[in-house]
Amino acid sequence: MSDNVETAYLASGCFWCTEAVFQEINGVLEIQSGYCGGKTVNPSYEEVCKGGTGHAETVRIKFDPSAISYSEILEVFFSTHDPTTLNRQGNDVGTQYRSAIFYINEQQKQIAERTIEEMVEKGTYRKPIVTEMEEFHSFYPSEEYHKNYYRRNRDAPYCQYVISPKLQKLRKNRELSVRIKP
Repeated sequence: MSDNVETAYLASGCFWCTEAVFQEINGVLEIQSGYCGGKTVNPSYEEVCKGGTGHAETVRIKFDPSAISYSEILEVFFSTHDPTTLNRQGNDVGTQYRSAIFYINEQQKQIAERTIEEMVEKGTYRKPIVTEMEEFHSFYPSEEYHKNYYRRNRDAPYCQYVISPKLQKLRKNRELSVRIKP
């Protein structure tokens, strides 16, 4: 891993989907699924799924800023989920599936706010963006069986019907300024 590494914490629905998307992006060095934004210390997947912990399924993205900027990370984030649906992505419903940015410093907060402002000005979405902006406090890695979920379970129904189409759409998106890994 490069000596110059930055980290982003993003929630955009099911972390299996988000992990699979960012595994495709040039400059992303490491991805870890886990939980942010809740009150329970070291929650389990089952606890988070019940909705009582306050956590969102989140990915920690370590990236090389000489290959991809935080702004470009957010570009991918916003283009691969619906930031206008409150506590929902497709059939995944609950606060654990909310759209959220957990910023680690003032610079990330400002970049995220500016990104959202620009999308509102451009009219990128017909409905209001409901992505939460929250200062990062803690991240709890998910259980090991979630790691590389899509890569290990491509034939599973959820992967076939939800993740595969999302990845196909990502690869065809010519408006993104980032490079997709070959």
